[in-house]
Amino acid sequence: MTATDGGAHDGAAGDGGAAGPGGAAGPGGAAGPGGDTVAAVVRQWRAVRPDLDTGPMEIIGRINRCAALLQQAEDAPLRRAGLSRAEFDLLGALRRTGHELTPGELARETFSSGAAVTKRLKQLTERGLVERRGDTRDRRVAHLRLTDTGRDLVDGILPEQLAYESAVLSGVDGVRQGELAALLGGLLGQLEGRLDALRA
Repeated sequence: MTATDGGAHDGAAGDGGAAGPGGAAGPGGAAGPGGDTVAAVVRQWRAVRPDLDTGPMEIIGRINRCAALLQQAEDAPLRRAGLSRAEFDLLGALRRTGHELTPGELARETFSSGAAVTKRLKQLTERGLVERRGDTRDRRVAHLRLTDTGRDLVDGILPEQLAYESAVLSGVDGVRQGELAALLGGLLGQLEGRLDALRA
């Protein structure tokens, strides 16, 4: 296992992240002397496999570790509202697009499978956060939108999350934040276009 294994999808910063099993930086995942947890992992790999280029590990491992830590903290307001991140992503998609979406469109917006979206929508509908409307031309198609309660819930949670994100980034000045956003945007654009080919 490398520093790039695991990541935000677990919803836990310390499980399977940058310093997960097989690449632990120390007890509890603590950073080693002279760097973050990924730096410690990279040093260990260089010691046992000096023939390998660990450069990619230094980037991807840090992205995974940051994502896991951020998600763990950001999920706190969702837990208080009784929502999973995946459920909030569905609610957020309906709020930010500003119009009704079909289950298939929601699956694309949230990078989820159709079956997973169907299950989450059932739970959100039962809670009165989402309502569905049948298609007048095709009864197999459903159109979904937020209820007033669902919209109020999203609007109440989002400011708390954004305030947390601002606090996290407060140690990085505005210019560097812009540079980081541009670099990550470039990487994300490449991955979205090439990831399927890389997995083949």
